[in-house]
Amino acid sequence: MAPLGDGASVERNVMKKTVRKAVFPVGGMGTRFLPATKSMPKEMLPVVDKPLIQYAVEEAQAAGIEEFIFVTGRGKTAIEDHFDHSVELQDLLSSRQRTDLLRSISTWVPPAGQVAYTRQQEPLGLGHAVWCARHLVGDEPFAVLLADDLILAAEPCLKQMVDCHGKVGGNLVAVMDVPREHTKRYGVLDVGRDDGKLAEVKGLVEKPAPADAPSTLSVIGRYILQPDVFDHLERQDRGAGGEIQLTDALARMIGQHPFHGLRFDGERFDCGDKVGFLHANLAFALAREEMRDEVKAFLRTMNGKL
Repeated sequence: MAPLGDGASVERNVMKKTVRKAVFPVGGMGTRFLPATKSMPKEMLPVVDKPLIQYAVEEAQAAGIEEFIFVTGRGKTAIEDHFDHSVELQDLLSSRQRTDLLRSISTWVPPAGQVAYTRQQEPLGLGHAVWCARHLVGDEPFAVLLADDLILAAEPCLKQMVDCHGKVGGNLVAVMDVPREHTKRYGVLDVGRDDGKLAEVKGLVEKPAPADAPSTLSVIGRYILQPDVFDHLERQDRGAGGEIQLTDALARMIGQHPFHGLRFDGERFDCGDKVGFLHANLAFALAREEMRDEVKAFLRTMNGKL
């Protein structure tokens, strides 16, 4: 599939750099999960035995990401503590020869110097959160991962995207078809050429009414972006909901870079929603060999009560 733009701009913009940095916007209040999130960041809610944000970081690690940038807010220090070493706990587990548990709390922690934090002082939207990371990202392509979108896949979603980006360059978003009545919850693609896996983006609309949606192909929380998105976010234009929308900035970049949506292989769970969060816990438990049989047995007993 050929990228968008004239020949000269395409040749210039298809030049691809390795995606080394990832941004994790984690400044949200998590009001849909109150009272659980009154004193705990929503990103620390556990799916089976790992917090949502750890799944996102491990997905980024599997995709070759080397630098992890967290855009935080007030009350998010638990995230910083989670991605640090707990010397006392490690010493205790070591003294008890619990090497299994010791590995579970340490092997995924990024090395010193690979984690950075910056503050989003006002809740002005996803575009604003990404813009807050501009000085840490610098002048190179980068990934954005939203921890609320948890993806169960044989090959991690971001790894699929990085591999695809190495071929097409430009801006790349993970997409999935949603029921038309749900388009008002997503950024929705106006699709050009489409081979069933990779869709050319010729337009992008944030949270359109179902009757106005150009398609049902919608962006979920995985992005690989070119650094000049910051120039567009710098305008601080307000979009849907009065917030600074990342999709609005991406829409203004159409024609400047190749822009595609990738239908990833895997199942996405909306863990910003209580029912979606429960679905994720069941799906990830069933994917674990050591607990699958017990969970299945429980579900069979519950089925008789429905």
